[in-house]
Amino acid sequence: MSTDEAVTHENALQDVIAVDADDEPQGLANRLEAHTGDGIRHRAFTSLVFDERGHILLAQRAHDKRLWDTYWDGTAASHPVEGQSQKEATRERLEEELGITPDQYDDLRVTDRFEYKRYYERQGVEHEVCAVLQLTLADTTLDPNPEEVGGIMWIPYRDLYENPQYYRQLRLCPWFKIAMRRDLENR
Repeated sequence: MSTDEAVTHENALQDVIAVDADDEPQGLANRLEAHTGDGIRHRAFTSLVFDERGHILLAQRAHDKRLWDTYWDGTAASHPVEGQSQKEATRERLEEELGITPDQYDDLRVTDRFEYKRYYERQGVEHEVCAVLQLTLADTTLDPNPEEVGGIMWIPYRDLYENPQYYRQLRLCPWFKIAMRRDLENR
């Protein structure tokens, strides 16, 4: 990314919450800087949205995302802003990205937290303490935002984990693969 692109990229106008390994806030960091070079450890979340049959909703990241574009995520991931809880941030992103509103579920909960660091094609890095939030939709009505989501699909969750060869054409986001492995290995 050139200097001009970095200055004008929308992420350069946002902050993330820098954290230590225990997810304790260490101040704010510019979102673009947190995802560039060796990165800055910061707070993030990923949400795993299920239907009542145990299928997980995968959402493909839009093609113009700076990192992990067109990869499949389970279901939405982002960063809370200062003063925002992980649950509040998750509710907001689910509504913005997929049109999922709080009246469609009543069991949003934090189920895990882990730290990871992954580089993406010499374009950036994720160094995050990632909370995992799960919920089950009673009403699976969706309204995906094409600026955020390239596609959606419901997949049997345990099958995705136990039979990755069936889904090898799907490029899965690294944080989702970690969250799924930790979730299913700890059940």
